[in-house]
Amino acid sequence: MAQYIVGIDLGTSNTVVAYASADSDEIHVLGIDQLVGLGEVAAPPLLPSVRYHAAPGELSGDDLQLPWQSAASAAARRTVVGRLAASLGAQVPGRLVASAKSWLSHASVDRTAPILPWGADEEVGKISPVAASASYLGHVCAAWNHRFPEARLEDQDVVLTVPASFDEGARALTLEAARLAGLPSVRLLEEPQAALYDWLFRHRLTLDKDLAQTRLVLICDVGGGTTDLTLIRVEMADGQPQLTRIGVGNHLMLGGDNMDLALAHLVEQRLGPAPARLSASGLSQLVARCRVAKEELLGAQPPASVAVTLLGAGSRLIGGARSVEVSRQEIEQLVVDGFFPRSGPEERPARARGAIVEFGLPYAADPAVTRHVAAFLGQHAAQSRAALDMPAQGTGLPMPDTLLLNGGVFRSEALAGRLAEVLGNWRGAALNVLHNDSTDLAVARGAVAYARARSGQAPRIGGGSPRSYFLVLDDPGSGQQGICLLPKGTEEGQEVHLSERIFALRLGHPVQFHLASSVADTVYQPGELTDLASGDFVRLPPIATVVQARGASSARETQVQLSTSLTEVGTLEVHCSEVADATRRWRLEFQLRGNETPSPTSVAEAAHPALPQAIEAIDRTFGARAQDVGPKEVKGLRGQLEHLLGTRVQWDSALLRELFGAFWERAKRRRRSADHERLWLNLIGYCVRPGFGYPLDEWRVEQLWTLYEQGIQYVNESQNWSEWWTLWRRAAGGLDENAQLRVLDELAFYLQPSGSGLYKRPAGPARMGYADMVRLAGSLEQVPAERKIEVAGWLLARLRKPSENIQSWWAVGRLGARRPFYGSAHHVVPAEIAVTWVEAILALDWKKVEPAAFAAAQIARMSGDRSRDLPEEIRATVVQRLAAASAPQSWIAMVHEAVDLDVADEGRVFGEALPAGLKLIAR
Repeated sequence: MAQYIVGIDLGTSNTVVAYASADSDEIHVLGIDQLVGLGEVAAPPLLPSVRYHAAPGELSGDDLQLPWQSAASAAARRTVVGRLAASLGAQVPGRLVASAKSWLSHASVDRTAPILPWGADEEVGKISPVAASASYLGHVCAAWNHRFPEARLEDQDVVLTVPASFDEGARALTLEAARLAGLPSVRLLEEPQAALYDWLFRHRLTLDKDLAQTRLVLICDVGGGTTDLTLIRVEMADGQPQLTRIGVGNHLMLGGDNMDLALAHLVEQRLGPAPARLSASGLSQLVARCRVAKEELLGAQPPASVAVTLLGAGSRLIGGARSVEVSRQEIEQLVVDGFFPRSGPEERPARARGAIVEFGLPYAADPAVTRHVAAFLGQHAAQSRAALDMPAQGTGLPMPDTLLLNGGVFRSEALAGRLAEVLGNWRGAALNVLHNDSTDLAVARGAVAYARARSGQAPRIGGGSPRSYFLVLDDPGSGQQGICLLPKGTEEGQEVHLSERIFALRLGHPVQFHLASSVADTVYQPGELTDLASGDFVRLPPIATVVQARGASSARETQVQLSTSLTEVGTLEVHCSEVADATRRWRLEFQLRGNETPSPTSVAEAAHPALPQAIEAIDRTFGARAQDVGPKEVKGLRGQLEHLLGTRVQWDSALLRELFGAFWERAKRRRRSADHERLWLNLIGYCVRPGFGYPLDEWRVEQLWTLYEQGIQYVNESQNWSEWWTLWRRAAGGLDENAQLRVLDELAFYLQPSGSGLYKRPAGPARMGYADMVRLAGSLEQVPAERKIEVAGWLLARLRKPSENIQSWWAVGRLGARRPFYGSAHHVVPAEIAVTWVEAILALDWKKVEPAAFAAAQIARMSGDRSRDLPEEIRATVVQRLAAASAPQSWIAMVHEAVDLDVADEGRVFGEALPAGLKLIAR
């Protein structure tokens, strides 16, 4: 039996631990031993969720020693966690890991790769967001075990909190971080619920009176990284309140970090004569100092103004310091009016043309929390009206009568008061505001109270799953549809079995299922077919399994049914079981490694009526039976397919993937002749492009990759080599980093300067098709930045010769692009290197070298992430040159501001038109 119940609030800004003895009602907050100064250890209740990576020789082991460490081990680690880390990070730029929790929910980067501190120099040791989160939990574990050696933390009943808006991917990564920290068994709890559990526990003896007039509670939790919204219905039964969660908000990366960043932008503009735009590391340092100023100016007894000081670098650490005074009036206007404006209930968040990115994170485009609250209440209007006993078809925004505020942002009475004021104005009467005596500690304490509630010692919040989950159909005839796997409101531990739905599961192959979720009020039934184009659906990472055939069976597939449940840990669990033998049951695991590019929810409207005839034509050329098919007919297959199906550019994603299947099943017959091989390579590559973005594309490209070592049969045919390289360029988006490095290593011999000898010629026949090799190399976005720099250096050296193939300019643009087409942002070439490439391009006459203009636009493109963006003056020069060259307005816009590509420019980046109906997720 566990001696203690432990609640851990792993926050974006701070980590807090609360606990209670298993036989006591008293909840305590753990003082967490940490370094608060060099060689100085204290135990405050808040552990700042930051890490500082010291330079070699910067700090001694004695400076870093903690009670459970030796000085030697501390010196070897050179990392600091907690308050001292925050202080050092505010003084030395580029060495502080912050906001790791926000990165856990950011699917456009590889969250398991060492990418933090974001934008730091190469000599700074980097870690992944998962490892950073694990290090905070590991510190907590060590501090606890030092304090309670007889009751180690891994043996206690531990509840770990997460934002209600975290999707299954972020939740699974949080559990992985806990496992890495030595906590293999924890239960997850949503933070807004934890805050309410804390209030319920503290008022448990008077709840009948305290909630007598309450019917609907809005919990607004604005922390360092997210705004988390939850609605709780309150009903009285036998004189006691019964609580049910009826709505949670979608993920909203908007919180204290955004406010600190906004203040830093204001201060940056007034810093004086030094470079007007700080580097990414300089801005990071300024943000840390602005955070302190914000908290002081919005505190209980704020001064009239505070000075924000940015230290110099190196020998100018003190002499180069610059200061700016920020007044209380300015901070109130910037933060209170900017983030909590007095908007109306009908106002909704503004939508920007492109993503807002800073420090690599995609923050909410509209910073107005009040407008996001209005959108959330509108989304859950139906259930809110029912909770408030209002007419179901009523007009106007149904307003909660009670408000609970949580999160470090609401330590400020100015911000808490403003939100309560705005909501009261919408309602026409003041809301009952539940008193939260500590917005920093409530979530950790509430996690303990939740564990008490599970054992019947305190009121419990019902409501089950906050989302409905759907299986996205990989069926050209299904339209934009999914099958409901788990309806919203399903309770923990309740298994939902889709007995009316039978699926065919391929044996011996990795099989993926793509899921979507929705927080909408709509009532769904298990197994119900749903139109995924008509609502607000969020794509989840795929789930997958490999099911082997039984014994020596030659069966290619088996019939299965799906079962889902919301686990007690707080995550979605999906199983498939064989119809013929229910004891054969497999768990489907979420695939969370690497960079998951979300797939679109839309699929083809219907199967093409001429698809059977097209497959028959393919079979005539590549089928098992020998057909009397001459070279002319082989070469004519593409034209025949276009005659049956329409021109190739009109083939949509679903049709293309059906054709891919037809060609793949006949892959063994691709080598009947050089014409057969050339045509097969061309068409199967065309049908799988861009290698991602459609259900099961990862599996398709994995199957294609099995052919790579085989190479081509007709090695003396230059056109066959051209189609070979083109196939891998088209499929590159589905290859992982190791596969892409394997391809690049083979290309390197042919791309390197003549006589360099750095890379040896690969085994086998000599490769042909240099121009297509160049385009393929430019498409390998998953390879590390140093390899991209190497290849671009070779190409730029050759480009000094006027005769060089124009495809090299396209490749240089891809290699130096600020916003990858599909790759993780941490593989982007550093800005200082990309500047030299742009300068080389600017030296050219773009009228004579037209492709250089688009290359310059790609490399100078605005991402919004200061660590990736080129200096403003360089981008301004590129804009001028583009305008002088009469370049398309879309090219100029992408350099001037952070915008998404239009369809034509997506095709230019990819190298050819994308499939009809495939919309890529903006990065």
